[in-house]
Amino acid sequence: MKLLIEPVNKNKLYLDKIGGIILPVMDYAVESNVFFSLDEILEVTNNNSDVEVFVKINKNLMNADIDKVREILIELDKSNIKGIFFYDLAILQLKKELNLSVDLVWNQTHMVNNYKTCDYYYSKGVKYALLGKEITLEEILEIISKSKITSMVEVVSKPSVAFSKRKLVSNYYKDLGIDGATKLTVKEKVTDSNYNLVEDNNGTSFYLDVITNGTGIIKDLFEANCEYIIFREYGLEDYFEELIIETQKYILSGCLENDYIDKYKKLGDSTNFFFKKTIYRVKKNG
Repeated sequence: MKLLIEPVNKNKLYLDKIGGIILPVMDYAVESNVFFSLDEILEVTNNNSDVEVFVKINKNLMNADIDKVREILIELDKSNIKGIFFYDLAILQLKKELNLSVDLVWNQTHMVNNYKTCDYYYSKGVKYALLGKEITLEEILEIISKSKITSMVEVVSKPSVAFSKRKLVSNYYKDLGIDGATKLTVKEKVTDSNYNLVEDNNGTSFYLDVITNGTGIIKDLFEANCEYIIFREYGLEDYFEELIIETQKYILSGCLENDYIDKYKKLGDSTNFFFKKTIYRVKKNG
């Protein structure tokens, strides 16, 4: 099992402490907090051969984006990157058209939720899948055991839950006569949950303002031969370095150190959907 991280600071990538890193591509990634130019990605890749570098191109692409994305893919294919997280199927088509060897990570959020669809994408040449954040641990383990695809599981994060191309934060503040603000916290009335809205050039990302603490399921994933777990730094900056160091030790111990789980109860008791099924019901009128 390898620990992948997605950082929030270009100047602190923890490259000597991790198995792999996810670098969002500038202008072509969403639901991230820091972005990297192609040159920066290639520099990280070329200078850190012991670290698996994945990049993220998970923007819903427009026709005007395709030529530039094609150029980026060709350059990435020449490098030693491990894989590309993708949302738009144009990436899969471009890999086929250009006969690229770089591996892909299916990253279509809520749709990555069963082993049969994972196997379909595997049959189309996709090696990895980032499993949806709305499925249970039981469902995750089923996909790992039954699908040929290599599963990745986001274990610790403030989970991203939605994205809009609209500039929702700046438009809101503009109505109030305030310019330049790009962050906002709102309360959802039905569940009484807070959400962080973060705006960048591509639009607005929504994050649940609670840390998903999946440290307690790492052992289950390890025993199921899950190859990758993901920690995202956003919202965990104060203790992220300590967390990834201790997690690496935990994995190397075979996940046998019970003190690890007790220690990271401090992250909170939210386990998102790992132990809670999503049930859809038809609402009756009246």
